Amino acid sequence: MLYEKERRGMVRKLITNGFLKSERIIRAMDYIPRHIFLMEEYIGLGYEDCPLSIGKGQTISAPHMVAIMCECLDLKKGQKVLEIGSGSGYHASIVSSVIDDGMVYSIERLPELATIARSNIKKVGCDRVKIIVGDGSKGYNDEAPFDRIYVTAGGKDIPNKLLEQLLPDGKLLMPIGSRNTQDLILVEKNKGSIIRKNFGMCRFVPLVGEFGWIE
Repeated sequence: MLYEKERRGMVRKLITNGFLKSERIIRAMDYIPRHIFLMEEYIGLGYEDCPLSIGKGQTISAPHMVAIMCECLDLKKGQKVLEIGSGSGYHASIVSSVIDDGMVYSIERLPELATIARSNIKKVGCDRVKIIVGDGSKGYNDEAPFDRIYVTAGGKDIPNKLLEQLLPDGKLLMPIGSRNTQDLILVEKNKGSIIRKNFGMCRFVPLVGEFGWIE
């Protein structure tokens, strides 16, 4: 298989560096070919641990960040997951592989990227991902509530619309801060209370939308 050696080398490094721990996530990142989700000029960098441009001012996250986010969310088989920011579809494909017969609903505000994501996801055979064009800051009320919600763009704070669409024992992960740098914040609902955990500094493109940043 094309780039199989490079992909397995990437996974080994992520394990060695402590980013990958869960067997299901390890298998998913070993199985899903990242280079499929890249622009042609970046394919040779597909298994380097760095973010890369996917056009339209957007990026595909570095593999270590995808691993961190999946580990933080404690994904389980059969869950219903909402992703805000489809990008080129890589992160949703990894999550779909981890949750197996669960379902990923992914909101992308840019129609051109949504089309690319759908094509890429089809190429790797993930049939449990649905890409929707819309304002991710509003969530996706049509399929709420969700077991897990994660946002691949940074906002000033977590939109209430997303919290409202999270199940009582659910988890939500989002970069919170300025337009340029954020902290990765995990929110857990627990018996009516909200618990926040900070997983450190990160850098994502801004969450643009009615309950996010102005474009």
